[in-house]
Amino acid sequence: MKHLRNIVTLIALMTGVAATAQKVYNEGTVTYNVVVSTGSNQAKAADLLDGATQKVFIKGQMTRSELKSILGTGITLRDTKSGTGVTINEYGDDKVLIRMNKAEYDDANKKYVGIKFELKDETKTILGYNCKLAIATLNDGKSTFRVYYTTDLVFQNKDYGPQFNGLPGFPLEYEAEIGTMRVTYKADKISFDPITAALFDLPKAGYREMTYEEVKKLRTKN
Repeated sequence: MKHLRNIVTLIALMTGVAATAQKVYNEGTVTYNVVVSTGSNQAKAADLLDGATQKVFIKGQMTRSELKSILGTGITLRDTKSGTGVTINEYGDDKVLIRMNKAEYDDANKKYVGIKFELKDETKTILGYNCKLAIATLNDGKSTFRVYYTTDLVFQNKDYGPQFNGLPGFPLEYEAEIGTMRVTYKADKISFDPITAALFDLPKAGYREMTYEEVKKLRTKN
């Protein structure tokens, strides 16, 4: 009986060591390469995303998602605490800034409300991290995408994006749609170097500011 108690104690200690060994990061940068999966009729459109990258900066309660391609740069700033967001688009000479309060940000991402993840047994290693496959289904019950996530990488700010609400880990590879194209984001680099707070500052000049409602009306017309 005493021997059994010793074994149980040893297992508990080992479990405790493993749990405390998992570091929770307050800031970091994840760089994704963007790969387009498309048919021949979309080849020209796909060329516009050739070599595109996305960087996600996480610092405290703030996140910055930055998609760069030969078309230009699209940036989304997100304050997790207030729920607000800002979109900054730089495409050629057209530079637009759109502020969103919490209700507007939620409306812009309403297709992800109620997203569900079916966890699979399939695994793969990405940048040395053990990843598991999950199949996401949107609230329309039809739209799906694949995502490989890891539980070995933990940030204090778990707002990785509205499309990952409820995902039990950090996404290192996932599918998405840009227009009519299906693309895959795959993590290429992870850095835990300090991030300057200036990355989350808004530009003071040179941008045409539009309201979320104005942008929404334009999209409806198109």
